[in-house]
Amino acid sequence: MHKLVTEFDFQLTKEDVLRGQGIEPERASNRLLESAESVIDEAHSLIQPAGLYTIVKVNEFNHQKVIFEGGSFEGSLVARAMAGAEHLNIAACTIGEPLESRVQEMMSENPVRAVALDGAGIAAIRKTAQTVEDIISKEACEIDSSLGMRAQPGQEGWPIEQQRQLFSVLPGDEIGIRLTESCLMIPRKSVSFVIPRGDALSDSVSPCDFCSKRNRCEWRKDKQAG
Repeated sequence: MHKLVTEFDFQLTKEDVLRGQGIEPERASNRLLESAESVIDEAHSLIQPAGLYTIVKVNEFNHQKVIFEGGSFEGSLVARAMAGAEHLNIAACTIGEPLESRVQEMMSENPVRAVALDGAGIAAIRKTAQTVEDIISKEACEIDSSLGMRAQPGQEGWPIEQQRQLFSVLPGDEIGIRLTESCLMIPRKSVSFVIPRGDALSDSVSPCDFCSKRNRCEWRKDKQAG
C-alpha cells in the first residue's frame, strides 16, 4: 500500500534559489541576489509539490541484488547501501510541470531570470524530497527502527535503468511522473529514491562513500570543510 503526500510547508529563500543554481550565496553579486529574491513568489505560484512512497519487505540478498516483495534492485551501490535491510522505503517526488514550462518560455526574453527561476525549482524539489524523507524518518522513529542512507537510481553503482523496477512498485502516474525510454523522469524536476530500514543498518554512510570521484570531488571537499 502506498501513501500520497500533498501537504508541504516550506518557504524558499534567496539562498535556496542561489544554491539551486550552484552558487554559494556569500559569493553572489548584488544582481544575482536581487534576481534570486525576485523569483520566489512566482516560483511558489508555479510549483505543485507531491510525493508518493511505500514500504516493502526484503526477502533475500543475492550478491549485488536485493529481492523484495514485488521486485528487485541490483548494483554495487545497492549491495553496500541496502545490506542488512529488513524493509525498503521506496519514494518519488515532483514539483510538476508548470515551473519548467515557464522557465522555457522565459529563456529567450530574460535568461537571467529564467535561470534564477530554474534554481528555485531545483530548491523546491529538494525541499519536497526532504519533506517525504522526514515523514519516513518519523515513522521509523515511532517503531524504534534504524534507517540507512538515501540512494537513487542513476547514482554510481546503481544503473538508471533500475527506475523501471522502482516504478513497477510505485505508481508514479498518480503524481504525474512518467519515464522516458532512457528512464529519465518527466517532469524533469522529479526525484526517486530508496531508504532502507532495519536494525542492522547504519546511517553514518552516504552516497559519497561509494563514489569513485570522492577524492577529487569539490562538492565533497566543501562539505567536509564546512
